[in-house]
Amino acid sequence: MSGELPVWRPQALRQVTPNFEAPPGFHPIKVVGMQGLTGIKAELIEPISMKSQEDWREIVNELDAWGEVPQPESVTRLTTEKSERGIVALIEAEDDWIAEFLPWGSDGLLKVRSKNAPGGSDVPLGGYSWNGRDVIILRRSISKDENSGEALVKALQEDDLESCQRILGDMGKCLGTFHSSMRKLRELPPDQKRWNSRNEKIEGLLRAQFIWRAPYTKEQPCTVSLLDVRMSDFSGNTLRIGPPRLSDALIPHESEKPAMRDLASLVHDLSRIHHRVSTNLQLKELRMTLIGGWRETAPEEWASDNAFYSHRGGMAIWEYEQCLMDVLEASSNQSGAPQPAIDTLQYVKMYQKKMFNNRTFAALSFMAFFFGVSTLINQFPPSLTEMIPPLAFFAAGYFCLKTYRGMSPPPESPFSEV
Repeated sequence: MSGELPVWRPQALRQVTPNFEAPPGFHPIKVVGMQGLTGIKAELIEPISMKSQEDWREIVNELDAWGEVPQPESVTRLTTEKSERGIVALIEAEDDWIAEFLPWGSDGLLKVRSKNAPGGSDVPLGGYSWNGRDVIILRRSISKDENSGEALVKALQEDDLESCQRILGDMGKCLGTFHSSMRKLRELPPDQKRWNSRNEKIEGLLRAQFIWRAPYTKEQPCTVSLLDVRMSDFSGNTLRIGPPRLSDALIPHESEKPAMRDLASLVHDLSRIHHRVSTNLQLKELRMTLIGGWRETAPEEWASDNAFYSHRGGMAIWEYEQCLMDVLEASSNQSGAPQPAIDTLQYVKMYQKKMFNNRTFAALSFMAFFFGVSTLINQFPPSLTEMIPPLAFFAAGYFCLKTYRGMSPPPESPFSEV
């Protein structure tokens, strides 16, 4: 693996002496950022050689297998391709297989996702790990139709709103079905402290000029999420579970995430495609369709208005995190400003200012309720006439509270339109 750097390795980071071990047959690779990239680092493993079936047998011999995997001695031919997420090996054995190498491992939940995904999902059937670290995942090689991302691009280019809405609605429903399956498996309280800490860490690495913290709501519980969702992961009603993105190596996950984060990841990918493709269709209408599809099949509480409540984070803060991760990956590769992430981040302060100004109504609501309760206590037990002032305060407080909640930016609105 010498010469030109592999495409999955952060191009702008410097390789240093690793302080960790790799499985037999693999190189341990540690890269760190210098100068303006100080603090960014990643630990990867890469196969020493992956050119023949003999290399395959030597590598998997020392790894722990799980699920269905081809017998090493049955492999008759092996060819490899390079992707931004690692080597992809095409294996010919008794059946044809696709092996995806995971240079930076995973969050440790790949097996759980694969075994509990809804029927019909395109999931790894097995794989190999070493000391608890996922190294390779395997799936059967099958002929595939055009993925939903490709279909969406064509529909956008043709300004075909009906086709776009059908494609996006199906994707949203498919993702919501996955989350309903995961709810049966795991549902834990929101991990507000670690979620905010992760954003703080990324902001620090990027020397961001803004910060965003949220209290989150109980309608965004921890579950087994996908972490990264792209339009290309869908094909009709099929969802593909694949390798993690580079940012997971640069900022490893320390806790599980809510389903809302997956939706934000998919919505942000829609924004990427809409920015890249020349179309007259409005992004807001497309986002509304995708979100609506997800709300149809996702757990009712997770898809409630409270879950989307932007004043407490909603989907907006997770979309903000997606933009930060795009910038982090671009910085580690010095690949230029990622769009539309940069444009979106330029509206963050304006978005936050609007929500801050909305608090005027929250404060008025609190004051009205306070005066209502104080008046009632001072005149207790009140006469019928004395009930009028506290009731008026309560009515005013309720009106201000409803107004405040109604001013929460809707999830379908891009940051630039709020």
